[in-house]
Amino acid sequence: MRRGVLFVAGLVAVCLGVGLLCQRIASSLSSGAAAPTYESVRAATRPSDLQLLDRQGRILHEIRTDPTRRRFAWVPLADTSAALRDTVIASEDRRFFAHDGVDYRAILSSAVGWLAGRGARGASTITMQLAALLDSDLRRGGQPRRVSQKLRQMAAAHALEARWSKSEILEAYLNLVSFRGEIQGIGAAAAVLFGKAPHALTQTEAAVLTALLRGPNASTAEVARRARAVLGSVEARTDLVELDRAVSRVTAAHRGSLERTAAAHVAHRLLAKGMAADRLRSTLDLETQLFADSALRRALLALEDRRVSDGAVLVVENSTGDVLAYVGSSGDLSAAPQFDGVRARRQPGSALKPFLYSLAIEERLLTAASLLDDSPLEIAVATGLYRPENYDQRFRGWVSVRTALAASLNIPAVRALALVGEQSFVRHLHQLGFDGLTRPASYYGPALALGSAEVSLWELVNAYRTLANGGEMSDLRLAFEQSPGPSRRIYSAATAFVTSNILADRESRSLTFGLENPLSTRFWTAVKTGTSKDMRDNWCIGFSDRFTVGVWVGNFSGYPMGNVSGVSGAAPIWFEIMEWLHRDRTSVEPPVPDGVVTREVAFAAGNDVARVEWFLRATAPNGGGQHLAQHLPRIVTLARSTIIAVDPEIPLSRQRVAFEADRADPSVFWVLDGKKLGPSTKPFLWLPSPGRHQLLLMDEGGRTFDRVAFLVRGNT
Repeated sequence: MRRGVLFVAGLVAVCLGVGLLCQRIASSLSSGAAAPTYESVRAATRPSDLQLLDRQGRILHEIRTDPTRRRFAWVPLADTSAALRDTVIASEDRRFFAHDGVDYRAILSSAVGWLAGRGARGASTITMQLAALLDSDLRRGGQPRRVSQKLRQMAAAHALEARWSKSEILEAYLNLVSFRGEIQGIGAAAAVLFGKAPHALTQTEAAVLTALLRGPNASTAEVARRARAVLGSVEARTDLVELDRAVSRVTAAHRGSLERTAAAHVAHRLLAKGMAADRLRSTLDLETQLFADSALRRALLALEDRRVSDGAVLVVENSTGDVLAYVGSSGDLSAAPQFDGVRARRQPGSALKPFLYSLAIEERLLTAASLLDDSPLEIAVATGLYRPENYDQRFRGWVSVRTALAASLNIPAVRALALVGEQSFVRHLHQLGFDGLTRPASYYGPALALGSAEVSLWELVNAYRTLANGGEMSDLRLAFEQSPGPSRRIYSAATAFVTSNILADRESRSLTFGLENPLSTRFWTAVKTGTSKDMRDNWCIGFSDRFTVGVWVGNFSGYPMGNVSGVSGAAPIWFEIMEWLHRDRTSVEPPVPDGVVTREVAFAAGNDVARVEWFLRATAPNGGGQHLAQHLPRIVTLARSTIIAVDPEIPLSRQRVAFEADRADPSVFWVLDGKKLGPSTKPFLWLPSPGRHQLLLMDEGGRTFDRVAFLVRGNT
């Protein structure tokens, strides 16, 4: 008995001596600034993932940068669950707030227990564990620590206590300790294992996480046993059903990855290029992003039998230029999901027409009531003859600009380009931000009116947003730290209003699309579709009073779709997203700006009916209504300045040239070089002869309706 008492007394003396020694060593370390500061540790602790956040701070996308561990951003102690703080202290270090880094009472209790045959019990404080987390030389490495190593750990704990507050020590410990597998820190543990933020952990979940500290890879039964003990240590009631559920979540053999992939293209554009060290708050909205993505996927699955696999969506806020949704591809439906369809340049088809007509209206060359001839047209170009056709291959004669734009007629657009000038239109597209038009205007030719140049969805959406903002343009932005830059005026408010009014005109649009189609929303919107040659791309871009939405559908490979137009491909997606954006709000027509007036116009024939039309004040007619002139016969098979080359290797009789008019009128005749050839009721096959010629359409009274000069080269 006496020997036992003496042994315990000696042990106590040894512990006190070790404590004094550790304190002296710690004091020496502290004075030598060997212990790191709280600020340096926090700054050096980087997440294992780059995170893209939405405008409200919710995680949109993560890019893994550290394959050895899973760690989230540093979590302040105040943002952790009080239950977690209580269970960790109760389980790991009951006298945490009383000792100065080393709990000698715990060391003594452990020694006595070992002598009594109850086994060794850990006596490391939270501060000592933190010291080991900060210094790899103090870690166990799977083996018991040597005496010298243990003493240095105790000394390091004293040094930390001398420089850090208790809250800083507990906060750092919770951010650096491992919980299970690769999961390090409370931020990752709460999110990966329970799908929660650290502040939302329940007492049972906190007990399970605390149980993992002593055995991160323990079995289900062992974790459950330890968790029950932890709950008992804080005198908490144990709900066995809730406990089993929590334990099963953290010990499941397989868990789905927590990595978010809602905005891959934006994340790689912003995060991978170093715009933010770890986390970046973007302008995107999580719900809008997810809805746009699902709307695109649903539509593409419905079009699967028409050889469509790719698409892209861009949603922006008109007033700020903030991008709310950016869907660069169809994900796993695509053969190239990493390809960014928002930035890719493709032919826009008729989606460019609003800017052609806006330029013509702005320069006072046309009004919404001006008449354009929708009849067969041939234009001589460097490669031969250019013969534009309407989508439905029909001709409607004289039509107003309103009808031509709203119904997306091609031939009137080509005639409008001839008025504006190809070079002028290319310069205007540069002003609108279409940077891909790098070739001379002559390269694009008259087909530019029908979208022969290549543009991106990003560029198109911002150009339409310019119309929505009354003609003022500014840059789009994906992150709040980006500046949209100064705004610049592209159109007058009056021009933007007239064009927007035409794009919102459901009745004028019906000439081609009918009254019921995916372009007709239950609230005010202005919208235009576009389909490129051979149906390789189709588009739908439009705006309400608050949002502009753009959709592209096609194949990244350039493979043609099977009978998919803008109305059947992109428009249903645009409609669904626009309706969702306005699910609890309406959209109102923009107010009438200064410089816009109304006049009554009447049309004697054709597709346009009498109506009240909007005009820029300087272009408004002074008198009564405007009347449609009678349609005059036109030559359609020979373009002006055509050059015909006779091939000497082919019999001349097989090289006849067809003269054809756009209408069969028995009173109108073909006249070539002053010689009457015959009526224009059917094509006239002419045997070519060298030289310059002039072909006319005339009636019996000598009135000329149309004329074409052309040249024939070669020996006949």
